[in-house]
Amino acid sequence: MPVIKLNTEIDAPIERVFDLSRSIDLHTRTASQTNERAVAGRTEGLIELGESVTWTAVHFGFRLSHTSLITEYDRPVHFKDSMTQGMFSRFDHDHEFEEMDGVTRMMDRIDFESPFGILGNIFDTLFLTRYLEGFLNRRNSMIKEFAESHKWKRFLE
Repeated sequence: MPVIKLNTEIDAPIERVFDLSRSIDLHTRTASQTNERAVAGRTEGLIELGESVTWTAVHFGFRLSHTSLITEYDRPVHFKDSMTQGMFSRFDHDHEFEEMDGVTRMMDRIDFESPFGILGNIFDTLFLTRYLEGFLNRRNSMIKEFAESHKWKRFLE
């Protein structure tokens, strides 16, 4: 079962980075290359504990949907979203945050499992892990860009 771990240093307060990370509107903007949209559950604003969101997007040429539920929430240091419906057998994304001297470290940990047994494992190894890392790096770069400038106000005011 693959695990993706990424750390992103952001020169912004922890509360701002935490809230931008749970913004449905910013997520939609960061995932524009896949035409990602929130279509059910929480579809705008800041997602909270116990809320779900259903996304549709085009990945690998297919329109797919993915529903996540916020299963853990401790503002501003941690939240977790877990897939309840979608293409994976299992998909959990932990978002952790720590601040030191005004710089926030945003840590992502995605633990997932594809269906189809050994074929799914091969697909994960050859394609999916790298694809998800790229998707998450693009998203984190945009969170960083918005958090470190005045652009964050578009999503949090």
